[in-house]
Amino acid sequence: MGQTHTNLHAELAHAKRQMRRQMRARRRRLSPGQQRRAAHRLAKLLVRFPAFVRSRHIALYLPNDGEIDPRPLARLAWRMGKRCYLPVLHPLKARQLAFVRFKPDTRLFPNRFGIPEPAFGRNQWLAPHYLDLVLLPLVAFDRAGGRLGMGGGFYDSTFAFKRQKRWGPHRKPQLMGLAHSCQETKEVVRENWDLPLSAVVTDHEIIAARAQ
Repeated sequence: MGQTHTNLHAELAHAKRQMRRQMRARRRRLSPGQQRRAAHRLAKLLVRFPAFVRSRHIALYLPNDGEIDPRPLARLAWRMGKRCYLPVLHPLKARQLAFVRFKPDTRLFPNRFGIPEPAFGRNQWLAPHYLDLVLLPLVAFDRAGGRLGMGGGFYDSTFAFKRQKRWGPHRKPQLMGLAHSCQETKEVVRENWDLPLSAVVTDHEIIAARAQ
């Protein structure tokens, strides 16, 4: 039984690595023009979405590996008087993210993965459970709200409280994945630590997660 479980875990890990390579290559093949158009289509879709309109404190990310770019959406959010935040590697808690205020003039510095982030401690930051909406990057997704990330587990660890029944996918903060439509797959195999998403937003549509 133990050997069977180990083999299944190894097969699942291998399948995830294969899918990550395939989907990362797929989104990196998009031209700069395709990326720009996708980012603006995504912003137009989300800016009218009720969950976005209601939200005051919104976390997003900066693209680093071909992810769909939420910066046009951030510019619209600022005009609407909303507060935006970027994930920062927590300096004191392993595998945890802090969310630091992101403004048009915020200075950014590369973290240990080379991803730009604001300086922790010099800017206003917010604990994860005080955010209204979190827009996460995806490597792959399915129409049931399954998400394949980069494998670091930072979002899964930071928002582990969302797996509790009293929180659920539709309680604050709402977690929505952002992706290019070409990153869709038939099924993302979920594990017990995976985050429940309320929706996935692409450059073409907003896909509400189906109940499992």
